[in-house]
Amino acid sequence: MPQSLTKPLLVLLALTAGCSVVYHRVDDPTGLPEAQVRPGITVLLHDSTDLIRGKRLALLSNDASVDENGNRDVDLLRTDKRATRAGATLVELFSPEHGLGASLDRTGIASSIDRKSGLPVISLYGTETLPPPDSALRSVDALIVDLQDVGTRTWTYEGAMVYAMRAAARAHKPVIILDRPNPLTGAFVEGPVLDSALSNADDPAPGRPGLAWAMYPIPLRHGMTMGELARFYNDRLKIGADLHIVPVDRWSREIWFDRTGLPFVAPSPNLQSFKAVMLYPGLVAFEATNLSVGRGTADAFQRIGAPWMDPKRVIEILKDRRIGGVRFTPVDFTPVAPGDGKYSGQVVHGLDIEVTQRSELQTTRLAAGLLSAMHQAYPTEFKVDTTRFDRLFGSPAARRAIMGGADADAVVDSTYGPAYAFRQSVARYLLY
Repeated sequence: MPQSLTKPLLVLLALTAGCSVVYHRVDDPTGLPEAQVRPGITVLLHDSTDLIRGKRLALLSNDASVDENGNRDVDLLRTDKRATRAGATLVELFSPEHGLGASLDRTGIASSIDRKSGLPVISLYGTETLPPPDSALRSVDALIVDLQDVGTRTWTYEGAMVYAMRAAARAHKPVIILDRPNPLTGAFVEGPVLDSALSNADDPAPGRPGLAWAMYPIPLRHGMTMGELARFYNDRLKIGADLHIVPVDRWSREIWFDRTGLPFVAPSPNLQSFKAVMLYPGLVAFEATNLSVGRGTADAFQRIGAPWMDPKRVIEILKDRRIGGVRFTPVDFTPVAPGDGKYSGQVVHGLDIEVTQRSELQTTRLAAGLLSAMHQAYPTEFKVDTTRFDRLFGSPAARRAIMGGADADAVVDSTYGPAYAFRQSVARYLLY
């Protein structure tokens, strides 16, 4: 594989968006934060209270939606003097997958009451992600959405936002998106563009489940913020929401999350660290296999394995792959009550994956390399739910080619042209 198809192409994608990438700074673990970022909730309360003046508000968020001091949106909108002086009243809450506390690893999350505020919490996650009920929006004047994205198209919070925008449009209620940084930067775009035949951006309907995690043909790692995605989907899906984006302040596209000065609050029970967020795009497709990705341990999405796997055998194959920015080491782990039901209480032999230089990490190349190595090492034991894998990874053709023996690096190289075209096509929706 030509070396020119690794990091320089990512730089080209970043420069196309009008930003620069400073590699020696983003990988310096001892450096100071790049900026003291103010998230959308802070900007709303300091600069944009006219958007909520005199309004009864509904809020779609969870406990990862905090300001730079770690205060929840729920509490700020109820008690901050700027909100109360504006006459804003928070009257109901909606919660996405994992619940208001961002801590539940199951389906069928019931509606409840927020203990601290006493407000009703309407769960939007049953057997799948759901839109807010039309009846719940009739009693409010505006819907606020503040959800922490992880920079990956498979994240159901993006679907929850789209469904909520569509419900608000039906109810003729304005939607206020409180933006947050893309934790993986807005400079890197990579991965297969989801095959349109596998996508579904429509609301769930009888006989046709929704696909909040496989909505639309965009790259695996899309390089956009939630506010930018809202603008994109409002236009492309012709939602017609009365949309207001409250932008992030003091953030630029090359800044990683841990350089923002913002506190890390786990957005799900399986992403307990920023390290897990960085690796999540490369490992999420393996949820559709019989490999554990570490769910049920403290290091989910930082390891992968199975009881029948010999890590050294797989590492030996991976040495021939050009997977930059990570180090593989053998590890044993024992999942405890994992949400995916894989290997609970069993010793799993696997790979610990350490990010050594994140600006070199191409999560698509990581996923393709692992898929190729596992299929080569264990053609019988390794099982793949192909439809689900394809929706997560994005491309049935790429998966078939890799498992058919094609060079995984060449297959990944072929995905960068469409990713580059996507970045060009969404330039008008970008805010930073």
